[in-house]
Amino acid sequence: MILGLEFPPISHVVEWPTLFGSGPFAVNKVVILMWLSALISFLVMYLGGRKQELVPTGIQTVAESTVGFIEDNIVMETMGTDGLKFTPFLLTLFTFVLTTNIWGLMPSVQMPVNARIALPAFLAILVWGIYHVTGIASQGPINYFKSATIPPGVPKAILPLVFFIELLQILIVRPLSMAVRLFANLIAGHLLLVTFAVLCQALWEATYLGAVLPFALLVFLSGFEILVAFLQAYIFTILAAVYIGGAMHPEH
Repeated sequence: MILGLEFPPISHVVEWPTLFGSGPFAVNKVVILMWLSALISFLVMYLGGRKQELVPTGIQTVAESTVGFIEDNIVMETMGTDGLKFTPFLLTLFTFVLTTNIWGLMPSVQMPVNARIALPAFLAILVWGIYHVTGIASQGPINYFKSATIPPGVPKAILPLVFFIELLQILIVRPLSMAVRLFANLIAGHLLLVTFAVLCQALWEATYLGAVLPFALLVFLSGFEILVAFLQAYIFTILAAVYIGGAMHPEH
């Protein structure tokens, strides 16, 4: 407690009580939000693509704009026309990550699902498996791992070191960095909003005018977190596209 302010411990901020079940199969509010995110992502795309009107309106506009954004700004920029077959996967990944991020800004919920490491880790492992399978299917196992771990033009003297570093990168560093980047950004934003919310409440109880500046900063940070939610979904998706595209098209 500092100057009359009592900040909740991190365990109270990121860990919600179990609703039912136990052990690894326990279900809490974060798990329910994850299920709702999957349902919302499915419904937006299903309802948006159901009628296919010539002049899109409403939810069809949202769905078509999102598909166009994924194709033009992610697939074509990183993978080329060969990557269009991965558009459904990347579209699902983007909409799901974005939806799970937005929960952190919803009143009475205020908990981004990706502020728990389990979901970012699962998504990173999923991408890890897909780009390895894609690389092996496209090039064969020997050629894939050779092209992924032995860059062209490397002097023979340092080839073993480069091979070890590149192998470590494709097997461990890539999925680890994807998971930690998403998790760290969301948990940092969540803790920052909680801190300013507690500060506003304490100052409001002490003096109304004293809470004006913290409240203004809280509003600003909330708007900034909307940008962060979108940006982290975009970064996660574009990294997935880059890795899959690299597995499809070896360096020469």
